[in-house]
Amino acid sequence: MTATEVRGVERHSAALRKELGLTDLVLTQILYVVGLSWVGTAAKLGTAQIAFWLAAMALFYLPQAAVVVHLSRRFPLEGGLYQWAKLGLGGAVAFLVAWNLWIYAIVLLGAFGIQVANAAIYAAGPTAAWLSGNRAFMGAVSGVLLAALVLVSIRGLSLSKWVHNVGSVLLLGAFALLVALPFIGLARGTLRSYHPFGMTAPALTLFNLNVFSKLAVGGLSGFEYAAVLAGEARDAERTIARSVIVAVPVIALMFMLGTSSVLALVPIDRIDLVGPIPQAFRAGFGALGGALGVVIPFAVFAVTARTIANSSVLFTATTRMPMVTGWDDLMPGWFARLHPRFRTPVNSILFVGACALVFCAAGMAGVGEQEAFQLLDNAAGIFYGLTYLVLFAVPLVGLRAAGRAPWWLRAAALAGFATSALYVVLSVVPIVAVESRLAFALKIGGLVMAANLLGATLYVRARRRAAAHIESVSRGDAENAETDKDPLQFSAYSASPRELDQPPRVTVHD
Repeated sequence: MTATEVRGVERHSAALRKELGLTDLVLTQILYVVGLSWVGTAAKLGTAQIAFWLAAMALFYLPQAAVVVHLSRRFPLEGGLYQWAKLGLGGAVAFLVAWNLWIYAIVLLGAFGIQVANAAIYAAGPTAAWLSGNRAFMGAVSGVLLAALVLVSIRGLSLSKWVHNVGSVLLLGAFALLVALPFIGLARGTLRSYHPFGMTAPALTLFNLNVFSKLAVGGLSGFEYAAVLAGEARDAERTIARSVIVAVPVIALMFMLGTSSVLALVPIDRIDLVGPIPQAFRAGFGALGGALGVVIPFAVFAVTARTIANSSVLFTATTRMPMVTGWDDLMPGWFARLHPRFRTPVNSILFVGACALVFCAAGMAGVGEQEAFQLLDNAAGIFYGLTYLVLFAVPLVGLRAAGRAPWWLRAAALAGFATSALYVVLSVVPIVAVESRLAFALKIGGLVMAANLLGATLYVRARRRAAAHIESVSRGDAENAETDKDPLQFSAYSASPRELDQPPRVTVHD
């Protein structure tokens, strides 16, 4: 990417409103990275969970944070990883990054309404049990929530950032309560002992490697998402990096202490992997009775609010991908068109919302099919994991024209790349009973390859159109110059499709 192209991205970004400050970004990082189910998954490991978390943090979490801090400081551009991939690895890789992130988000957004509906049923208790599995109810909740996401996103970050901030604050409150419960139990005598940092060494097995990779890439990923909104952040060169630095220790403590609390409050063989936090609240407060009983629905509400707010972050960032690829003429300019008042990519927002709704309807047709759900969930994880391979490859093998990354960052990126590759490979292994493990792996592999083949085809077609347009413009300039009969005024530029696919030259300084 030349300095002219960087200025082009910045010029496009200038039309966007700068709504995000440091506090907004810190809360967004916590909201997006801290998933709710991972404390249950880790708790299933027993007292080995601390060792797993520490290994995942050393080999993925901290390398991820270091790479995002480095790249966001050097290249604070709207589109985040898409722009970094274009800088370091070329336009084709960058487009496939945007494509994989888009598919990943659509899969998750298509299911989030069902998650919220199930949480509401759980909070309401036995009287609402009849709604469980009711497709009309699930569809109504999903449709209303997706419509709300669309409207809030069109209004812009001036509104949606408050949805994110409130969701993050409620999440922090829920985790604070979760972490406090074992200490309350000790004080009341309902818990005999509690050692939150007690640790035993795990055995090195394929199952443990699988869990490790999922805790790392599945549980500790997400710092790069806020960087997608760099063009809508104030002083992005500093605030995005600082938000990562502030959030890193907070998130680490939330995961480790939250897992220890679940392990202390719920027998290991009864841990609910779908809703471990509400389950822990019921176990911790259920025997207390009285006024404290209202804490349980409040806690469930806080967890549900996090799901809604997190989906808003995912939706907002995802709608920027068609916009920034539209800036590069890889998608129709229709996707990059901004709302005249709110300065948001309104057409991209409507398109992503419609796709999520279609996927939600298709997904509900298979409710109860665990293998189908596992297939889609694992495939979504692979789409996301592939983008992390690119993130870590940028400082490893890219950016040579802009100066190589320092050795320590390359070493961290190598660890992150290896962990991401392990996650992608092991994601073809099912964790539920299936008829054939080989068929399951082939289905996932085929789905991922077919999706990326489609993305590559779209990219090639877009580049051919761009090359044809450049050639047409060049021919027109040549004809005009011939007509004017002034060779000194002739100026034409043409680029082959091969040249268009090369990693761009960078002239950007620290």
